[in-house]
Amino acid sequence: MAPFEALHERRCRSRIGWFEVGEAELIGLDLVRQAMEKVKFIKERLKIAQSHQKSYSDVCRRDLEFKEDDWVVGDPSAIMPIETIEVNEELSYKENPVFILDMQVRKLRNKEITSIKVLWRNQQVEEATWEAEEEIKNKYPYLFE
Repeated sequence: MAPFEALHERRCRSRIGWFEVGEAELIGLDLVRQAMEKVKFIKERLKIAQSHQKSYSDVCRRDLEFKEDDWVVGDPSAIMPIETIEVNEELSYKENPVFILDMQVRKLRNKEITSIKVLWRNQQVEEATWEAEEEIKNKYPYLFE
């Protein structure tokens, strides 16, 4: 007894017997032809749209020439003061915690996790992040005094 027969209690029907012998008619030929026509139509539309965009950009585009003494008015929001950040040999910098801003307790099914919001300072930059209380207590015990 074959394993299929033992499992399903009937003989396995192979796909060979599902088809009749003889020439098969290709059903998808018309479908492929229609799809190719649609693809050609879409390509033509894309070419037209691209040519419209190119002609528009060609009209608006002009060559700019600057001389050495020309004044250029830029966007003042893009101008930022240059800050010097001291970087050690490993190309990293040390952030120092200033103080604790907030505390929250997340309750899980059988334990509670305490998170604290720490204000960090590095030279002129200040930012606050949520950290696990245990890690901060171990690294910076003076914050909890």
